[in-house]
This record gives sequence, structure tokens and C-alpha cells, in this order.
Amino acid sequence: GGGGGGERFELFGVLLEFLLPAVGNGEKMSGSVLKQELKLLESIFHQRHERFRIVSGSLDEISCQFVTQEQVLVIHCNITESYPSVPPIWFVESEDPNLAAVLERLADIKKGSTLLLQHLKRIISDLCKLYNLPQHPDVEMLDQPLPTEQSTRDDVTSEEEDEEMAEDNEDLDHYEMKEEEPAEGKKSEDEGIGKENLAILEKIKKNQRQDYLNGAVSGSVQATDRLMKELRDIYRSESFKAGNYAVELVNDSLYDWNVKILKVDQDSALHNDLQILREKEAADFILLNFSFKDNFPFDPPFVRVVSPVLSGGYVLGGGAICMELLTKQGWSSAYSIESVIMQISATLVKGKARIQFGANKSQYSLTRAQQSYKSLVQIHEKNGWYTPPKEDG
Repeated sequence: GGGGGGERFELFGVLLEFLLPAVGNGEKMSGSVLKQELKLLESIFHQRHERFRIVSGSLDEISCQFVTQEQVLVIHCNITESYPSVPPIWFVESEDPNLAAVLERLADIKKGSTLLLQHLKRIISDLCKLYNLPQHPDVEMLDQPLPTEQSTRDDVTSEEEDEEMAEDNEDLDHYEMKEEEPAEGKKSEDEGIGKENLAILEKIKKNQRQDYLNGAVSGSVQATDRLMKELRDIYRSESFKAGNYAVELVNDSLYDWNVKILKVDQDSALHNDLQILREKEAADFILLNFSFKDNFPFDPPFVRVVSPVLSGGYVLGGGAICMELLTKQGWSSAYSIESVIMQISATLVKGKARIQFGANKSQYSLTRAQQSYKSLVQIHEKNGWYTPPKEDG
């Protein structure tokens, strides 16, 4: 591997179209470890991952993408028959010397049976540093031990594996759920999620795979990954299990949620109104709709009250909600959806919201809510939020 550095530099910025000799006789022990490594990689960094994607992988060549908001970096890797005694050879489609430096540093990692995983761990971490991005929690998963040789699927060629990945691949599924998991939650991110909610998560993943195969992907990778994480966190949360609120996806869409606020502060007038509503209309919740755009979590969801019609509680015409948190200025991508739901619930009580029994229900609509929200934002951009104007104008 002595000349590795120089060779890597020559390859730099060049897209290698040729394939190294097909593996064939290299199918020794190293071949099966490499297969396991590939399988793990494709399950963590799948093709819709928000930060790093394995676009295609075979035993001699891998293409990946590092995704930032501004660009997609294409990175290639060639693996020789002598892997792992000869490390993988990396190159990137770019002239940027910083990227060359990232790849050159891989020369420090020479030993180990899972060189591919160790290299990728370093590449992803270094690229996150280079572009001032937070380290992605999924990178830690590259340290996990590979499953021991029980795999009955060892004789499947890489192409067939790709086919099967799209369908239901049992031994992949326990990895594939690992989007966006913090390191300490690695044991099983299904832990603490009820059966019917797990079934919903499965269904969403199945639909996503189907859409992907049909070329009908909606939304963005970053928003889809984050919304899956939010939904999973909610299904696991104490507050959700205690029945404080409920969530359902409209037409199975991750981008359109109906949220029912089921419990509000018991000393509030709103709590009493909800009891009356139950007797009158057999409904005892406040129904909110959250709609998310492709650039979530960088933009807030649009939230409106759907029913019942309320007065007070910072609810505006059409059902829009007057909260700085829900505007671009007041929003932070770090907010969890659960904290937003709780905040709205508290704001309704704080603003002394009351149910308008007998009000005309059609006064709440998406279009009207959007109009009031727009004018609300304009007023507040001029005058600030709830702060009296300064004397000096």
C-alpha cells in the first residue's frame, strides 16, 4: 500500500469508468466480510439518507454521495481482490484540494478487517467538519460488530441483493429503521413503541420504497428522515402514551398530520368546554392540522385549528395560530414536534381559549388560515412580537 497516496491523488477528479477485475477467486474469507460490510452500509446509508448515501455497491466498486444543502458530492471507491490487506482506493469528482486532503488522511487507517467501514466513518466525519455540519449520529453505527457467519444469503450476488432490498428483506429491516437514532438509543429504536404504531412506521417505509421504485418520490430526503424520527419519538413518548394528544397521518402522508389535543389543564375553562363538547358532539378534543414542506426542519410546519371553533387562545380567523414559534423568525430546526404540540396546548389555555358552541364551522379553512397567518406575520415583522414600541420610534 506504499504508493497508495500518490495513486489516489492521480485518480482525483477523474471518474473511473472501468471496473477492476471481477472478484471471482478473491471470494475467500475477505469476500464474505466485505459482503457483510456492504450490507450494513446499504442499510444505514440508504438512497434516501439525508447526509450520506450508498448509491450503488458491488464487491469491487462503490459509488456514494455526501449531501449538503448546497451540493451533492460524488465519491467513488475501488476495492481490489486483495482487500482488506490492500485498503480501498477512494476518489471524488471535484477539484477541491480540501477534499483531496480528506482522502489522503485515510492512509493512516491501514489495519483492520472492516477497513471499508472505518474509512467511511472517517470520510463522513471529516466532511461534516469541513462543511461545518453537525456530526451525523448514524456514523457511530459503523462501529458495530458485523453479524457472524450465519448468513444463508452468502451466495446471493450483489445485483440480486439490490433487487431484494427493495422488497422485504428481513435481515435488513432491523438496521433500516435506524434513521436518525442518537447513539445511546441503538439497542432497538422500536423499543417502547406500541404494535399498531410500529405497523404504521412499517407501512410508511413500504410506501416510500414503492414510491422510490416508481420514481414518484415526494418531499425531500432531509424532511422525510426528520419526520420519521419525529413520529418515532412521539410514538415512544410518555406524554403520547398517557393520552395527552394523538397523531394520525392524513392519507398516510408524512407531510400532513392531524393532531388531536385530548387533555388540557384541568383547571381551565377550556377543559370544561371539552367535557360539554363530548356530550353535545361526541368529540372531546381540539383538532389541529400540521402541514410540512420539503425544507422542514429548517422551516416551521404550518399549523391551524380545524375544529372546534375557538375564541381567544391566540387563534385567528380561519384557525391560524398566533405564535412566534410558528413563524420563520421564531422557529428553530431543533424544536421537536411534540414540544410544539405541548406549547400550542399551553398557549390555548394561557390565552383563555373557549369553544364557540353553535358557531359556523365553515369559518375555519386552510385558505383563510393561510391569509390570516400572512397578515399576522407582516404586522409582527413591522412591530415585533408582543413588545411595546420603543419611545424613539
